[in-house]
Amino acid sequence: MNTTPFSTRHTQPAASAKHALVLGGGGSTGNAWLIGVLAGLADAGLDVTKAGRVIGTSAGSTAAAQIAGAAPSELYAAVLAAPLPQRGRRTEAAIVERPVSTHLERTGRIISTSVNAEVMRRRMGAAALDLAGDYGGSERWRATVAARLPTSQWPDHELLITAVNAQTGEPTVFHRNSGISLVDAVAASCSSASAYRIADNSYIDGGYRRNENADLAAGCGRVLVLSPFGGRTRMPLEWGMQLAAQVEELRAGGSRVEMVFPDSGSESMFGAHAMDPSLRPAAAQAGYAQGTALAGHLAEFWR
Repeated sequence: MNTTPFSTRHTQPAASAKHALVLGGGGSTGNAWLIGVLAGLADAGLDVTKAGRVIGTSAGSTAAAQIAGAAPSELYAAVLAAPLPQRGRRTEAAIVERPVSTHLERTGRIISTSVNAEVMRRRMGAAALDLAGDYGGSERWRATVAARLPTSQWPDHELLITAVNAQTGEPTVFHRNSGISLVDAVAASCSSASAYRIADNSYIDGGYRRNENADLAAGCGRVLVLSPFGGRTRMPLEWGMQLAAQVEELRAGGSRVEMVFPDSGSESMFGAHAMDPSLRPAAAQAGYAQGTALAGHLAEFWR
């Protein structure tokens, strides 16, 4: 199984990869927002899902795999039509926000006490392996991810899915020649707490490689980045993991880059609320409104 880290320094973009679409992480609401933006753009006449290179990280990896098997409009309609979770007397905060808050506190301690990104990745991996030993939920997680995807087949275009090897801390980028299924690649990229096992290796969230991983679009002339977290990072800026550093690298290499962030009215649906499924319709609608509003401007950039 070839899971060697993908390096753009030694890889020329495919002939069809003049355009790259970068889909960043952002939890359940982030995935819905991404789908909304893509559907809004497409309905307004700009289908960016036909990009030659698509890069997906965490929730963005789910969106990247979803648009490989269904039209954005279908995915958007499915988000709006999905039944909302039934809630009892317990508050939303007790059901959703508390586990997210605990995860953020635990990972925040690892970040704050790590001297660099390499150490942070190794420590995140070790912590995730400990949780995996207690939880052992890789098979259940795989089934959950598979149910979200309209196809289990890698697409013909260049699709890159990011993750980090939990045992070594090494960044990994999966693609159709990696020898693993698309479902496993997405499940690994979305594994934010417990490590996800594939054969003899285990993986954690691709956001620990870099936040949006837009640097993997190097060599593409036009790069569109959709970032549910608005380009923000929890990592020290000197580590260079933030989107601004990635965009600077891309522009230095000759790429034109446009970024789309959630507007100020929808920012509250991300961060601590990112795993709340009841907010998915609102997040998708916010993204759709942005997509339709931005289509004219982005069409000029994208052509």
